[in-house]
Amino acid sequence: MSNGSLVTTFFLTGLPHAPALDTMLFGIFLAIYILTVLGNLLILLVIRVDSHLHTPMYYFLTNLSFIDMWFSTVTVPKMLMTLATPGGGAISFHSCVAQLYSFHFLGSTECFLYTVMSYDRYLAISYPLRYSSMMSGRVCALLAAGTWLSGSLHSAVQTTLTFRLPYCGPNQVQHYFCDAPPILKLACADTSANEMVIFVNIGVVASGCFLLIVLSYVSIVCSILRIRTSEGRHRAFQTCASHCIVVLCFFGPGLFIYLRPGSKDALDGIVAVFYTVLTPLLNPVVYTLRNKEVKKALSKLKNGSVFIQNQ
Repeated sequence: MSNGSLVTTFFLTGLPHAPALDTMLFGIFLAIYILTVLGNLLILLVIRVDSHLHTPMYYFLTNLSFIDMWFSTVTVPKMLMTLATPGGGAISFHSCVAQLYSFHFLGSTECFLYTVMSYDRYLAISYPLRYSSMMSGRVCALLAAGTWLSGSLHSAVQTTLTFRLPYCGPNQVQHYFCDAPPILKLACADTSANEMVIFVNIGVVASGCFLLIVLSYVSIVCSILRIRTSEGRHRAFQTCASHCIVVLCFFGPGLFIYLRPGSKDALDGIVAVFYTVLTPLLNPVVYTLRNKEVKKALSKLKNGSVFIQNQ
């Protein structure tokens, strides 16, 4: 990080909106945040206590729920502060660095995890007889560890590139959290090289993951179409539908924002809401309301029978 940085505090302008909407937006985002945290905690609890859900698919879902809970926590509370108090957008330089690192760490880890989950579904549907040996506990642990390590390295690159520049002038960040594109606009140096490297870095990672996911699902669809019974095809499609919905909601807005270097649109902040606020909420909603196994486990948890079985 550059020693030439004179700015000690940044000010987040928040979402572009009319001041009269502060209270309403605060209430909406607070409710979404509470539901997100509680929903993902519930998934973690259900998978933890129900032995029937101790499978690779739910192991990765546990990782996803844990990420989504913290991914939302990194951005939403500060957004709520910008809505609740006049000076709520103030964030120290070092807190801004920490927020940017945490955001990209969790976001890129989730990106890699979606890819691993699509590969897991591909193996489960295309090789059902060999699936348990191909996706053993050791393999699952290695794949999960790989997503976290890759995410941390990717985020370290993003954070270093952003904050190695001097920041000596304006401190108004046109966003509701510290992200690379709006922060780079405040640097007292030429940022074209940084923007290009970040553009290529995120572009390669996000586009690469998305392409692998698409290829996995093309193979999955081909395998599903070979299933003889209509009931079997329906169950296979239903298993993958939840994953596809969340993946599209996560990758779509992200690719829109980061594959347009130098964008100054206020629209970026609004689009970012989809994958920082809504996608972490979609995870528990989609995976519980559309999944019979999870609904069955929730029912047993409610009745207390899960704890009786595990004793």
